[in-house]
Amino acid sequence: MTKRDSVMRMSVEQPLWRALAGYRVLTMMYAVGLFAAAHEEFARPWLAAGFFAVLAVWTLVTLPKVASAAACTKRFLTADLTVALTGILLTPVADAAERVQAGGPTLPSIWTAGSVLAFAIKGGWRWAALASTLVAVANLIERGSPARDTVHNVILVWVASIAIGYVVEVARASERTLARALEIEAATRERERLARDIHDSVLQVLAMVQRRGAVIGGEAAELGRMAGEQEVALRTLVSGGLVPVFRVSEDAARGAVVRAVEQDLDDGAGDDRPVDLRALLAPFAGARVSLAEPGAPVLLAPAAAREVAAAVGAALDNVRQHAGEQARAWILVEDEPDDVIVTVRDDGPGIPEGRLAQAEGEGRLGVALSIRDRLRDLGGSAELVSVPGQGTEVELKVPKETQHGNDPRGKAEQR
Repeated sequence: MTKRDSVMRMSVEQPLWRALAGYRVLTMMYAVGLFAAAHEEFARPWLAAGFFAVLAVWTLVTLPKVASAAACTKRFLTADLTVALTGILLTPVADAAERVQAGGPTLPSIWTAGSVLAFAIKGGWRWAALASTLVAVANLIERGSPARDTVHNVILVWVASIAIGYVVEVARASERTLARALEIEAATRERERLARDIHDSVLQVLAMVQRRGAVIGGEAAELGRMAGEQEVALRTLVSGGLVPVFRVSEDAARGAVVRAVEQDLDDGAGDDRPVDLRALLAPFAGARVSLAEPGAPVLLAPAAAREVAAAVGAALDNVRQHAGEQARAWILVEDEPDDVIVTVRDDGPGIPEGRLAQAEGEGRLGVALSIRDRLRDLGGSAELVSVPGQGTEVELKVPKETQHGNDPRGKAEQR
């Protein structure tokens, strides 16, 4: 059991277990008192006395079993319910027939409800329904016919136990949600503290090494370049802005829906839930590639997000191939009301006029196939603007609402 579960059970369940222990003792004394007041009317009082002796010993000895959910095992619950059912079925044997037909109490009386409530607290409303159903059958057998008072008592125990079991499940789910929220809050505070410390020390040192290395040159320039790459990676890590969009999952507990945050970017096949485009573009950031993004998630359909990320990758490949390894690039992500716009710009020499048309004529379809066709399949567009000597800019625009049947991966395979 984790520490969080221990806290949850202590705060939600422990008062219920204490109340159940007190209820069992009081109702045992009540049942014994009923017998003592009317023992002369019993047909076989010695049989009833023997049962109450067992009941009293069982109730007192098993008090530790109803102290917590861990101690209350399935074996104990089964034995406890067996004691209650045995007392109900012994009633017509030990008591006078006239008292039974007149609606007299069973031997365990309302102590039986404690057994059913233990099922409810331990296992929820399903376990409560099972236990109360067995008690209902035993009561009907004891009376021999479904009398009105018997049916009334059966329904009362049934509804009360199921309701309590449902409330327990809701409380457990709520406690888990609260515990998770507290963990996230604590982790966020720790992350902010670490980010401040890193920003005040490590990032500044890395930036200074990068600047000094560029000034000194030689091997120091290479060290400066490596320091710059590490600065970008570390800044991205501590910023917290590139946390992937999470998929929503329901808590396994019944009775309440608990939304949890989890993500597996590689497990998107067949999943129509939107993902955060920022998470897919984050790996492209580096010492020579800067990523500017909104502070909020940029949500797209999984297939659309992957295609946009692939188009950005193709644009950066073009930068490295045609502008050189030393060229810088900038990625700008804009989240408009109807569209998502991603701009990739570089400081390379630019593309001579007519060069793209010439490349397509020669059968080299890198830009057309890798970028434009990807966006066209999504219902979007790709615009390329290049001025010789002033770099190249590629603007990718994709609508937020794409056709589900328009699967770009399938089209790519057909091509």
